[in-house]
Amino acid sequence: MDVFFWIALALLVLGVIGSVLPLLPGALLSVVGVLVYWWSTGFSDPGLFGLVSLLFVGVVALVTDYGAGIFAARFGGASTTTSLLAGVVGFVLMFLLGPIGIFVGVAGTVFAVEYYHNEDVEASGRRALYATVGVFASSVVQALLTLSMLVGFVLVVAF
Repeated sequence: MDVFFWIALALLVLGVIGSVLPLLPGALLSVVGVLVYWWSTGFSDPGLFGLVSLLFVGVVALVTDYGAGIFAARFGGASTTTSLLAGVVGFVLMFLLGPIGIFVGVAGTVFAVEYYHNEDVEASGRRALYATVGVFASSVVQALLTLSMLVGFVLVVAF
């Protein structure tokens, strides 16, 4: 095992950690780890099937990371504008309050904006709940996907 294997492995481990910790782009780190190793082997290892499989899982994790909260808010009935605004507020509050800022920002924004538009506490609360559950679920799904990339990489490359 050469140094690039260990760099790739470290990036994949950081990817799993980053999928549950804010400020670390988990899925992106995992994808970069696979690509670094592939580049270091002269684009030969992992083979085409292994590479495409690992990158596909990485892209699904990326989409999950950035789209699940917005999708969940929309699924719960929030407008697209509300969903996007909640994503921005959650992102900003993440820097100020840490991980809890994401949840507070998303739930609070969805509730406030939806209540402003329809003055219905129950509907606004339901939409905020959907959005918050979506943000949490996206972290869980992303952690499982990046972990599967790590395990798949080790199985494909080391064995």
